[in-house]
Amino acid sequence: MFKEKQIKSAPTEHHEKGLSAIELGEDHFFSGLETPLKSDAFVLTDQEKKLRIAGLFEEIMDVMGLDLADDSLKGTPERVAKMYIEENFSGLNPANKPKITLFDNKYQYNQMLVEKNMTLYSNCEHHFVPIIGKAHVAYISSGKVIGLSKLNRIVQYYANRPQVQERLTNQIAEELKHILQTEDVAVIIDAKHLCVSSRGIKDECSATVTSYYGGKFGTPEKIAELQNYLKD
Repeated sequence: MFKEKQIKSAPTEHHEKGLSAIELGEDHFFSGLETPLKSDAFVLTDQEKKLRIAGLFEEIMDVMGLDLADDSLKGTPERVAKMYIEENFSGLNPANKPKITLFDNKYQYNQMLVEKNMTLYSNCEHHFVPIIGKAHVAYISSGKVIGLSKLNRIVQYYANRPQVQERLTNQIAEELKHILQTEDVAVIIDAKHLCVSSRGIKDECSATVTSYYGGKFGTPEKIAELQNYLKD
């Protein structure tokens, strides 16, 4: 098992220092590998969630002073609710997890397979604004292979949640290790965070790169080989 990289200390330590929840979010820490969900997260159906979100978002718009009777705005609460449940955050629901079929490695291909430049859209869980970038995934077969499009689907399933990039990287890696029955997995994500570029410091040029190297990918030689494949 990999050792998860903790970017910041546990929340209790921060609270002892008197930091608020808002400051914690600004400090970009994450609490673990699992997406933080309530125990009753799936008591409501998707339709019930959409109805509640629409009502709550309508209230937010009203508090902001927007005229909900305007033709351009009156359907926005329902559109946002549908987007949240069916698209942006659909990865929260295990029912949406992609169905994966493995195939025998009949070609006896025993070198790394790399799927690079997969378009990645996610949302920062601290401000609920987009994370936009590319994901690169590689593995060495232990006897089974996976359809190429399934790699994209796995990436997007975990991306379709409120996320922290470090957690997202590790979740994709752990899922691939489980499915492919191998430790020989690598995941690299290179992304821009709109919570950095569109608010706060407003740095439009910076990007964040996170990586996971498991098994045979943990050697300098394999890392260098993979990095060479990722060059444009």
